[in-house]
Amino acid sequence: LRAKLHPHARRVTIKTRLVNLKKAGSRNTEKYLRYIERGGVTREREPAVTYGPSEDRVDTRAFEEKGREDRHQFRFIVSAEEAIELGDLKAFTRELMQQMEKDCGTKLDWVAVDHWDTDNPHTHIVLRGKDEQAQDLIISRDYIAHGMRTRASEIATNWLGLRTEREIRNSMIREVDQERLTSIDRQLLRDAKQGSVELEALPLNSESRWQRSIKLGRLQKLEQMGLAEKTGINQWRLHPQMESTLRAMGERGDIIRTMQRAMGDKQQPISIENTISKEELIGKVIGKGLLDELHERHYLIIDALDGKAHYLPLPSSSDLQEFPQGTIVGVASHSRADQMIASKTQQGIYRVPSNSFTLHEKINSHTDEGHALHHVRRLEALRRAGIVERIEEGIWRIPPNLVEQGRAYDAHKRGGVSVQVLSYWPLEKQVKAIGATWLDQQLVTGAAPKSRPGFSDEVRKALRQRLTFLADEGFAERVEARVVIKGNLLATLRDRELQATANKIAEETHLNYHPTHDGQRVSGTYRRSIVLASGRFAMIEEGIEFSLVPWRPVIDRYLNQPVRGVMRGANVDWNLSRSREMQL
Repeated sequence: LRAKLHPHARRVTIKTRLVNLKKAGSRNTEKYLRYIERGGVTREREPAVTYGPSEDRVDTRAFEEKGREDRHQFRFIVSAEEAIELGDLKAFTRELMQQMEKDCGTKLDWVAVDHWDTDNPHTHIVLRGKDEQAQDLIISRDYIAHGMRTRASEIATNWLGLRTEREIRNSMIREVDQERLTSIDRQLLRDAKQGSVELEALPLNSESRWQRSIKLGRLQKLEQMGLAEKTGINQWRLHPQMESTLRAMGERGDIIRTMQRAMGDKQQPISIENTISKEELIGKVIGKGLLDELHERHYLIIDALDGKAHYLPLPSSSDLQEFPQGTIVGVASHSRADQMIASKTQQGIYRVPSNSFTLHEKINSHTDEGHALHHVRRLEALRRAGIVERIEEGIWRIPPNLVEQGRAYDAHKRGGVSVQVLSYWPLEKQVKAIGATWLDQQLVTGAAPKSRPGFSDEVRKALRQRLTFLADEGFAERVEARVVIKGNLLATLRDRELQATANKIAEETHLNYHPTHDGQRVSGTYRRSIVLASGRFAMIEEGIEFSLVPWRPVIDRYLNQPVRGVMRGANVDWNLSRSREMQL
């Protein structure tokens, strides 16, 4: 379909992604549907409602299960320039998909969600890769690139009428000073010959004079931005990187607006650089989402102890459900981890320290042992990429150019940082918790933050409240004007919370609780994970007994399946390859 649109037709942008479901992973569709259904995206800031060709509410789980064996899937984001004027995006989407069915000659199986939480209301459409005959649905490249947008523009124009001259002119005037790639820039790039643009000296008619003035205004703005240079009367040279620079500037502007929405009335410096240079960054999650909703480029916004709000891009494999609002996280640079691994590598071999602890327990100590778990997770990712080799448990073969290969890997994956949850519980819930909280870890290590706006001052206040609570509950003593913590506080609180949780589980399941200790083998069926003040734990059931052991993301894929490992301090060395053998 290559029908030429009227110059005054309504403009509709459609972004398309063809997803190979086998490469994307078994949970990709589930995660994507869960994200586009998130709360706060409707006009009333309520959770989104997913609809279909005739149903106003569809079962997305049933839709996802039905398409699990599909080879591929289409995802569209449809954004009409006058979406607000269109009003009923649901009816607009249904009319568009009905027209697509006529063009493609088959019924289409799809679901959609309307989003009103941005400056440009838009619709997410997920289309199964099967036609009505259960054959692979093939849509031509030309239709994807042009036909679908043409149909959407025709429908929008039919609803609202052609754009008036005033609407077109006002739209272009707004574009002149924008710091992003605009339709005027695209026209300048089309007009350019060998990178140079020459404006008409004296246009004969008013429309040409208007177009010339708009281009002139934009070129002057580009000159101020260092992206164009005047080389003569009515002549300009465009910067070779003009298009990519403007795209990046537009993305940067989107990020800043996203951060401002997440911060609300807070007045704090912001950082959108994906670099963590010296030490781990610690803060709480105040915002999250997909900057590029189509290609699932995730981000977190962190209110950090350094007094700044940080924007952190994450790889598409991240699961945003792992980071609820208020979650306290530690962020470490992959490049820094690679440098530390390389510095401890001897003759191409890196050995993980045997007395390693979890990152959340040693986040403030900055010792090699404290970073061991983070290093192992990094090495596992690099192993899957074919960069390093695991010889045996705790021993790795490292290439001499690890840092360079790691940096290239991060650039490809679009995520140069590792985010570790330090506490799923927000500060206000930790203050009066019977459990080894993140606040207790700060009290034990004496890691009181400096007085800075935002999260840092919130932590200082919460630490004072926590000390008072510990003293009232007998876990600390008041000595004159000071409050002194009793010895072995973390272990005491952790054991108290685990025992109370185990008692509840035993009452529900009629199983016996079997505590674990360092060096003990752990085996059984992984039933579920439990989020406590002391961290996240996995329930492992074996026979008439169950244990609660530290959870790691890697075992979630083994839910209701046999697992085995060995307790190492406050962590578990999971041997999941042998667990798989147990199943076979």
